[in-house]
Amino acid sequence: MSGSGAPGGGPISGPHITDIPRELLARVPAEQRGPGLGRDAVRLLLSPGGAQPSLHAFRELPHLLRAGDVLVVNTSATLAAAVDARLGGEDVVVHFSTRGDDGRWAVELRAPAGRGTTRQRPGGPAGAVVELPGGRRLVLEEPLAAGADRLWWARPSSAPYGIYGVPQLLREHGRPIRYAYTERDQPLSAYQTVFAVPAADGSGSAEMPSAGRPFTAELVARLVSRGVQFAPLTLHAGVASQEAHEPPYPERYAVPAKTAALVNAARAGGGRVIAVGTTAVRALESAADARGVVRAAGGWTDLVVTPERGVRAVDGLLTGLHEPEASHLLMLEAVAGRAAVRLGYAQALARLCLWHEFGDVHLLLKDDNRHRVHC
Repeated sequence: MSGSGAPGGGPISGPHITDIPRELLARVPAEQRGPGLGRDAVRLLLSPGGAQPSLHAFRELPHLLRAGDVLVVNTSATLAAAVDARLGGEDVVVHFSTRGDDGRWAVELRAPAGRGTTRQRPGGPAGAVVELPGGRRLVLEEPLAAGADRLWWARPSSAPYGIYGVPQLLREHGRPIRYAYTERDQPLSAYQTVFAVPAADGSGSAEMPSAGRPFTAELVARLVSRGVQFAPLTLHAGVASQEAHEPPYPERYAVPAKTAALVNAARAGGGRVIAVGTTAVRALESAADARGVVRAAGGWTDLVVTPERGVRAVDGLLTGLHEPEASHLLMLEAVAGRAAVRLGYAQALARLCLWHEFGDVHLLLKDDNRHRVHC
């Protein structure tokens, strides 16, 4: 992975909203909103391409899918990626985003903002030494992308655990990255999905692949019993920008051969391939050729899915609700079209759906008569 050349993105063409009302920001996980609730106690907004959106309980998902459909899920585990540190005489919080192939980490330095939250601060400078817990250090080397200094490549010191000791640092001193719209700190378990598989080398996602969060073991079993298949892949998501709405940086991914085979078989047999999360779309589309045939693949992807590029292997996307200027909205338009996205977001506002990682979810499907959901 190179430290320069972030993928570009054009103007963001989101729905006709400029801000999300504060009361619609999900402040705590669904299971903490009342007695007897579980992770699946969220709502599902269904936007079939070419049709009016409708609102359902997420637990109804098995009835909105059909036998032969494949749900592509991201198995990346969430890291406790936020660590308190010092830079000179300043308190900072380090967000560990992505590990490079050379042992460096892409990191974001943020300023404490009270109540466990953080705010943006200038990045760098090159050569600055960040003092970490336990005698560890980070040396900032260069911005991750030319002309942008939010994320920097930083090299961990060799003591006391060697240059690959960051995963141990995170296990001992880290906590999940948290943004100001949430009410309080949550344990790492609140940020793990039912699909998460810890990597042997300690790699993982700086931020939760949150579209998979509402799934429970019981719901997975119900889906399987109805003939819906699950196809796993991995994409380690880096730190997103809540303030700058930047396009995604390169991320490490892996699409196994068995997943490629499942996806190709579903498409050949008339089933739908529905990605659970934008990370799953990015990984799967990175492994697809121009005809939509998926092959086993892995490494780094800098793919940015836009309406101009379109999607080749994906027929639908299950995702959360994104901010009006988020680059992810371009991916949603690539899957379902601009009209479906605009109609869906208007309905989400009208029906008081909840935004962000603990909020409600949105199922968008291609505008294709062969792929209509009947409900």
